[in-house]
Parts: sequence; structure tokens; C-alpha cells
Amino acid sequence: MDWRSLPSLNSLKTFAAVAETRNLSAAGRELNVTHAAVSQQVKSLENFLGLQLVMREGRGIALSPEGEQLFEGLSRGFEAIVETVEELLREDISRPLNITVTPSFAISWLMPRINDFRLKHPDIELMLNPTAEVVELKPGGVDLAVRFGKGDWPGLESELFICTNFAVVGASCLIGDKRIEKPEDILEFPWLSEYGTNELTMWMERQGVVPCCKLNITHMPGYMVLEGVRRGEGISATAKMFLEADIATGNLKVLFEEGVYPGTGYHLVTRHGVKRPPLKAFMSWLRTLRPDLTDC
Repeated sequence: MDWRSLPSLNSLKTFAAVAETRNLSAAGRELNVTHAAVSQQVKSLENFLGLQLVMREGRGIALSPEGEQLFEGLSRGFEAIVETVEELLREDISRPLNITVTPSFAISWLMPRINDFRLKHPDIELMLNPTAEVVELKPGGVDLAVRFGKGDWPGLESELFICTNFAVVGASCLIGDKRIEKPEDILEFPWLSEYGTNELTMWMERQGVVPCCKLNITHMPGYMVLEGVRRGEGISATAKMFLEADIATGNLKVLFEEGVYPGTGYHLVTRHGVKRPPLKAFMSWLRTLRPDLTDC
């Protein structure tokens, strides 16, 4: 299609509004522009085509035969556009809301609360993907990712949702009376690590700890790590927020704890651009549950 041979879409849309209302002022109100702007667009279209399209008739206007012919063609074209756009919107709204979260976040935070969203939005179909892998956010694919970090993911929008620190924890039945005074004191314990993550390695590097031999590490899904830690099968470095209740009851001991770094925590990560209604609803619901971020 040679787009250069066509008038501007704005002038065609303006003419269609004029032809439909048969009044320049009424067309301006429909398009939220001034009477003068409507008149200018119509004159521009007439100059482009070299044809007279409208004529004054009393307090309104009438269409010339060429104007009637153009309006008939535009009506068919704009109706097809409207139908196509509405169909696309219906398909987009009906498409399941695709969300990716880490297994730990899913089992410890999201799942105990998700029924509330389902009750409030029974029309929205959810597709939850608990994975430690960083899933690419593509149009028509994943709508929202809940990721841990500083929020600096290139090409994406991120919003701090929950700020939390990492802690190295172990069950009281595993630690017993052993004195834990320095990072090296925990190297003898078995370690449990969420599959696809490296929090333990990163934590040891920050402490300047270099193990003298290979650590006893078992990699497994996040929900299995938390349950394993609770049963005393090993220690782990994880977000403290997931285990607050166990720590409060004394079932788990915090062996080492890092401070909360500004801006670090779980973020709501999306693509740039307009968000479809189901995603807006889900993010609004999440915000109602967001803890105070004053100290973050």
C-alpha cells in the first residue's frame, strides 16, 4: 500500500464526523477539538483530493456527491477497524493472566492470599508459573514477574513491592547448643539451596568466606527448601519474611542476618506500555497487601 497517496487519517476521521453530524461544531464536540480545527481539517482534505466535499446548507452543511461517496467508503472502513479493535480487546481481556514468581514466594506469600483475589475477580483466569528461572516478558506471554533484586532490569518497568533482607537460618533441632559466632562456624552443616539460585554462594562471598573443601549442598525447589529447613535437614539463606512465624516460635534460629538495602526486595516487573485490564486489577490487588515501605 502506498501510504503517501492517502490523506492523513486525522483529516479522514474529522470528515467522517462532520458527515455523520452534518455540523462542524457538533463534529468538534465529538472529537474534542475546536470548530476552527474541524474546518481546517476538512479544507485540508478537500485540497488534497482537489474536490469539494461539503457545502453550507442553512445552519448546517450538506455533502457533495463526492462527499457522499467518500463518506460511504469511510463508514465501511471505520466499521471494519472498530470491529477488529473490539475483537482484539476481547481476546486480550479473555487471555489468562500469566504471572511468574519464585517457588519460595509462591508457596510462602502468594498462595496463602491468592484465594482473596479469585473471590474478588472470578472472571480473571490466572496462570501461575513458580520458577527460579528469569522468564522473558514477551507480548502475549508473561504479563508480570515478581523478582528479587534492586529493580534494575533493563528495558522493563519495576516497582518495589516488598523490601526484605536475607538471613541464614537453621532449625533449633539441627543447631542445638553449637555456638555460631562467625560465618565459618556454619560450613560444617548441610546446606539447602533453591534450584536455579545462588544466594548461599553470594552470601559467603559477601562475608569473605572461602570454604576449604566442597560444601554439602542440596539443590531443590523453593518450597522443598523451606520445609527441609523446618525439619532440620540443613541450613539455608533465604528471605527472612518467609520464616518470620517459625523464628518467632523458636523452631528456627537466625544464624546471620543482613540489613535491608535501600530499594532491594521483591519487585513487580512488567513490560513498558499500557497494561491490559486483568494485569491492572492484579497489581492493584497486590498493592492493597503491600507492607509499609517507609524504611526501604
